[in-house]
Amino acid sequence: MEAKAISKNIRILPQKVRQVIKQVRGMNVEKALNVLHFTNKKSCEPVEKAIRSAVANLFEMEDNKSLLVSDLFVKTIFADEGMVLKRIRPRAMGRASRINKRSSHLTVVVSTK
Repeated sequence: MEAKAISKNIRILPQKVRQVIKQVRGMNVEKALNVLHFTNKKSCEPVEKAIRSAVANLFEMEDNKSLLVSDLFVKTIFADEGMVLKRIRPRAMGRASRINKRSSHLTVVVSTK
């Protein structure tokens, strides 16, 4: 069995989220949560939250009441680019330059072994 969790519009660049999810891809859920908890990156918090949500979704299914967390692993995890907030910064001689504030969408699939 497998369950999916999607977290949208995380206000962190997808490139920075991908640095963290490379570490936990294919890992046991308990070990992945432990690695995320002790990694000092801002993007670890939403990734950990999404993995916990996927595990909760798996346990919420009707026929999965007897599963153990130690039997689960992160099957698929990826970060896509989300919406971009476009802002303007004043520059010299009356000009303006654009600032793109990027966000990301995070998708996690947790499965049994």
